[in-house]
Amino acid sequence: MIMSVFDYFRASRKNTAALAKERLQIIVAHERGRRSTPNVDYLPLLQREILEVVRKYVLVEDESIKINIEKNGDFEVLEVNIALPEGEGRQLR
Repeated sequence: MIMSVFDYFRASRKNTAALAKERLQIIVAHERGRRSTPNVDYLPLLQREILEVVRKYVLVEDESIKINIEKNGDFEVLEVNIALPEGEGRQLR
């Protein structure tokens, strides 16, 4: 039993940058048209604020950031993918 726990953690180790990239794939969806108040388009502001927070801690090149906004029926989805630098190229602030 104990050995299987150690094997589990060893087998599931991923590159830290890849793991961080997965965690930073942020999908925000909100339903439009069902609110009584006028819709506020906050997605561009949310996008900027997410990037500001990431850049507080890690130097990220603009080319490493992919942003996509899609409309799907009554929903808008903001997807932010940020590839963090690996190894010695990583510079924490």
